[in-house]
Amino acid sequence: MKLWIDGREVQALPGQTLLEIVQEMGLCTGKLSSEPLVAKIAGEVFSLNYIPLRHKDVLPDRESKRKAMQASGGKIRLLRYSDAAGRAAWTRTAQFVLFLALHELWRGARATMRCTLGSALYIKVSGISDFSVDMLRERVADIVSRNIPLTFRRIPTEQAIALYRERGQTDKARLLSYRSYPTLDVYEYGDFADYYYGEMAPSTAYLRVWEIHPTADGFVFVFPDAANPDVVAPYREMENYYHVYSEGIEWGNLMGCRTVADLNEMVDSGSVRELIRVNEALHEKRFSQVADMICARGARAVMLAGPSSSGKTTSANRLATQLRVHGKKPILMSLDDYYVDRDKIAPGPDGKLDLEHINTIDTELFGVHLRALLAGETVELPSFNFKSGKREWRGHKLQLDADSVIIIEGLHALNPVMLPKDLAPDAVFKLFVCPLLPLNLDLHNRIPSSYLRLLRRIVRDFEGRGASVSRTLSMWDSVRAGEAKWIFPYQDQADVIFNSSTLYELSVLKKHIFPLLVAVEPDDEYYEEVRAIVKVLNFIHAADVDDEIPPTSLVREFIGGNSFYRK
Repeated sequence: MKLWIDGREVQALPGQTLLEIVQEMGLCTGKLSSEPLVAKIAGEVFSLNYIPLRHKDVLPDRESKRKAMQASGGKIRLLRYSDAAGRAAWTRTAQFVLFLALHELWRGARATMRCTLGSALYIKVSGISDFSVDMLRERVADIVSRNIPLTFRRIPTEQAIALYRERGQTDKARLLSYRSYPTLDVYEYGDFADYYYGEMAPSTAYLRVWEIHPTADGFVFVFPDAANPDVVAPYREMENYYHVYSEGIEWGNLMGCRTVADLNEMVDSGSVRELIRVNEALHEKRFSQVADMICARGARAVMLAGPSSSGKTTSANRLATQLRVHGKKPILMSLDDYYVDRDKIAPGPDGKLDLEHINTIDTELFGVHLRALLAGETVELPSFNFKSGKREWRGHKLQLDADSVIIIEGLHALNPVMLPKDLAPDAVFKLFVCPLLPLNLDLHNRIPSSYLRLLRRIVRDFEGRGASVSRTLSMWDSVRAGEAKWIFPYQDQADVIFNSSTLYELSVLKKHIFPLLVAVEPDDEYYEEVRAIVKVLNFIHAADVDDEIPPTSLVREFIGGNSFYRK
C-alpha cells in the first residue's frame, strides 16, 4: 500500500504500524524537537501505533482501505512537539506515567490535577503520609526506561464505569455516566487503567525531557522548553497566580461544584440557577475589593491586561461601577487607540504583520500622554480607525480632576515599557484578568483555561461578527503565540490577578456553541480541532438559563445581552 508521509512516498506492509514505518524512514531521532509523536490523517489525529493496512484488509482478490486512509488518499502528516496536537499527546503521555507511578508507589494516594503554572503542571497529592518527590522522580524514570507501549483497549462504556468503580475511581465513573458514546478507549498497564481524552505517544520512552519539584501539598511536573524541547523549561514559582487559582478551588468547594459531574447534577436539578447567583455575587465582591485597593493606594490610573476572551472590557466597566461607589470618576481608555499606522509597521520574516508585537503600539506617545494627564494637563487623545489602519485626531480632549481614575485596557497594559520611569509607584494600579477555571473533568483531567477562552471566542465571534468556527480556529494559534510572548510573561507584575471564570458557563456556552461545532464537516481543515472541543462538551449538559445571567455578567460579553455595550 502506497503512503505519502510528509510528502515522501513509502510502501506500507500489512500489519505494519506507523511507528515501524517512520523508524524505517529514519525519522525517529531520539530528540523531542524532531521526534514524531502522533500523525494527522484526513483531519484526525492518530497514534503512531495505528496500522494503515491491517492483515484483514488484504484479501486474495482485492485490497480494502481503512476509513481514514480512504479519506486521506494515503497522505499522512507527522506531528511533533512543535505542533499543538503533538504537545497535547506528549502531555497525556506524561499524565499516564505520573499517575501510574503514583499508583505503583502509593495505592492509597489521591492525586488531583490542579492547574498549569507557566511551563509546569501542578498536581495535589493527599491520602498518604509518606509521599516523596525523590521516590516519585525515580519511579517515573523507571517507567520511562521500561518503554511501555501505549495502546488502548476499546470496551463498552458501562464496563468502563464498573471498572473504575471497582478500582475506587468514582470521579471517573460519575463522569462516564454522562457519556453518550457506547464505548471507551482505556489505556492499561498491570492493574492500572486510565483515559486522557485523546491520543498519546507510542510508548512511555518518549518522556525523555522533564523535571519534578516538590510543593507544600504535592508536586509540579515541568514540561520541555517550548522554544527548545530538548531541554527542560525554566521553572519559577508563581505564588500570585497559584493563590488566585486556589481561591477558585475554594469557590468550587463552597458551591459544591468541583467536577463536570457536579455541574451536570446542578443543571439536571435546576440548582444551577443558584450557582449562577452565588458565582456572580462572588465576582461582584471581588470587583469591590479591587476598587477598595485602588482607592486605598490613591492610584490615578489602572493598567488592565489579559489574554483573548478573558473578559477585559466587562471587567473594566464593572470596576468603573465600583469606583463610582467610592465617589470616583472613572474614565475608560483603550491602548488600541495608540496603534501605529499599519503602513508604518515593518512585516516579519514571513512577510506578515505581527499585530500583537509591542512595536505596533506607540509606547512613547502613550507615556507622554499618561504623564501629562496625571500632572493635570489637558491632552488630546488619538482614535485608531481600524478600517483605514490609521490613527486619527478627532478633537477628543481629556483633563483629569481630583476624583478621576483612568482605566486603561489593552494587550500590552502590563508591559513595563508602557509606563514612564519617573511615575510615582502608587500612581498606577496593575490588574491582570484571566479565567482560571477550577473545574475538572475528573481528578486526573483538568479543563484548561485556554479551552474556556476558546469557547468564549468562538461564540462571541459568531454572535457578534458572524465569523465561522473555522475562521476563529484559524487565528487561535497566532493568538496563543502572541499571548505567550507579550502577556503571560508580565502577569506576575500585576497587583491583583482577577479570576474571570465562572463555574456554570460551560453549560451555558454549550447551548450556544454545540450547533456550530457539529455543523463542521470532516473535510474542514479544522475538523480535528473541533472534534477535540466536542469530546469535552459531550460530557457537559447544556443549561437553558440565559434569563438568570445578569446583564453585567462577564459571560454576557460572549453570549450577548451585555448592558455595557448598549448605546
